[in-house]
Amino acid sequence: MATVSAALPRTGIPGFLKHRATAKLALLAVAAAVLVPLANARWASGTWPDALTVDLSEPLGRASDWIIDNRDGHPLFLYFFGHISNAVVLSVRAVYLVLLAAGWAGVTAVSAAVAWRVAGVRLALGTAVAFLACGLLGMWIPTMQTLALMVIAVAASVVVGAVLGLAAGLSDRTHRALRPVLDTMQVLPAFAYLLPVVLVFGIGVPAAVLATVVYAAPPMARLTALGLRDADRGVMEAVASLGATGPQRLLTARIPLARKELLLGVNQTIMMALSMAVIASVIGAGGLGDRVYQALASVDVGAALAAGIPIVLLAVVLDRVTGAAAALDDSRGGATRWALALLAAVAVALAGRFTGRLEWPEPWAVNIAEPVNRAVDWMTAHLYSGVPYIGGTADWAGHFTTWVLDPLRDGLQWLPWWSVLLIVAALAWLIGTWRTALTAVLAMAAIGVLGLWNPSLDTLSQVLAAVAVTLVLGFATGVAAARSARVERLLRPVLDVFQTMPQFVYLIPVVALFGVGRAPAVAAAVVYALPAVVRITTQGLRSVDPAALESARSLGAGSGQQLRQVQLPLARPALLLAVNQGVVLVLAVVIIGGLVGGGALGYDVVFGLAQGDLATGLVAGAAIVCLGLMLDRVTQPTQRRAKEGA
Repeated sequence: MATVSAALPRTGIPGFLKHRATAKLALLAVAAAVLVPLANARWASGTWPDALTVDLSEPLGRASDWIIDNRDGHPLFLYFFGHISNAVVLSVRAVYLVLLAAGWAGVTAVSAAVAWRVAGVRLALGTAVAFLACGLLGMWIPTMQTLALMVIAVAASVVVGAVLGLAAGLSDRTHRALRPVLDTMQVLPAFAYLLPVVLVFGIGVPAAVLATVVYAAPPMARLTALGLRDADRGVMEAVASLGATGPQRLLTARIPLARKELLLGVNQTIMMALSMAVIASVIGAGGLGDRVYQALASVDVGAALAAGIPIVLLAVVLDRVTGAAAALDDSRGGATRWALALLAAVAVALAGRFTGRLEWPEPWAVNIAEPVNRAVDWMTAHLYSGVPYIGGTADWAGHFTTWVLDPLRDGLQWLPWWSVLLIVAALAWLIGTWRTALTAVLAMAAIGVLGLWNPSLDTLSQVLAAVAVTLVLGFATGVAAARSARVERLLRPVLDVFQTMPQFVYLIPVVALFGVGRAPAVAAAVVYALPAVVRITTQGLRSVDPAALESARSLGAGSGQQLRQVQLPLARPALLLAVNQGVVLVLAVVIIGGLVGGGALGYDVVFGLAQGDLATGLVAGAAIVCLGLMLDRVTQPTQRRAKEGA
């Protein structure tokens, strides 16, 4: 007897919940329905509860007092930090004296010779013109002071970064241990490095050099570890099969294979060190940065620009030379050619010395401060306010503050603290994993525990406003550059200059155009972060598979449809990376905006540095780290984190 059985429908989750993002949204909705009423009943107030705050001012104040009281007599300072300080001073002074002994002709000739051997005649001419321009602007001596400090700071940063990168590249345990440290150092703004070294070493060159080393070493460590860990496995297995020992494999295979990453690390270290060397003028680094800082303090835009131009020229030259060295074909090298180039440069230096032309002649200097200040006065009189129909730059800054920054800050501070944590958790979980969400929430909660909830939300409002403007302008410009080779060629030199310009220099034009306040700080942050967003967007759109575009064209898709339906979806990882980098760069300059009236956490860091107040400055620096870590986790795509091994 046959038995007929009816097929029962298989039970399971609804189809729309099979999509991961939809399932996450559904779970978030359920969690919000449960947690929001409970949290609202327990904490109805929007501000962070005092009961959950830890006051660190007293222990940090005691630590600061102990350091100040024992800095001149304790053995730790006399026989350890004191020797480090003396070694730094002697090293910087030795390099500075060598540069002065070479004279302006010798320094220019040697720099041009190195550039010629690395990248050819064009870069050599550009290098010579850049150094001559520093002299024409009357900034030769400050330029040599900055260059001497840079040489020592970069050398120390490369050594420290290479040692750390070597350890991380050869040991998985060390790599895992160093990763959170390097992550923290990457999001910590430059100003936060200054206060601890000032307390230990005082105001002067040693503090400036050591702060620069701490700031500039992480890129070298990261890229060294990346190059060593990504060495070709086939080559490594072949070397091992020949009986090479561990040190032999490292010296003959792993390090040569990582050459490009190592030179790129040197390039990034130089750029970071130059940026920090300028910022370190606040603690007595001297040189060009000190001229910029003093000019900004007196709102002398002409003097600030006269010192800022050599900084930009120096940054562009160093970036080009080290970048070309990373791509240099070894076959172009040759001891004979190097010797001839350096002999010619030495001959020029000796000729300058014998003719008594070591110092840049004063009659050759050009004073641009006065005409620039006259132009600024004209802009202030005609563009600052009262322009018919469109208003002036001061009006724009005021309207942006009134209509964007104030409502955004007030809205964030009005939200209950627990709702901010829930929003952060939701955003981090949607773009990442539950670990990402937990890290972001703990970082945001730590800000409240430190007692800086409202100032941090003020800084967050400035960051969000600046990021929004940056992304709108950056994505639009990046799309235009990706779709037009002519636009990309026109933008390339502009982006190169802006991307190599130290953070400090961006404050000069915004102060001239917008005065002081939160809006100028946001404007400087937008200009600083825009080049990176444009470059990453352009590269992401240009890297889309040509076969996909050809397929879309064969189906009759127009130019706009190809962009919306093919290029943008396929370039999503690059666009998310652009958002992430924009957030990190914006945060760095918003903090520096405390010098021009940005307020919030930036003001606390600047105040703590100016007054030697470890409690105020260090706690604000810790809050900045937490804010940067939260923003990094909320905007960092999971694919990138998995690729990096995070």
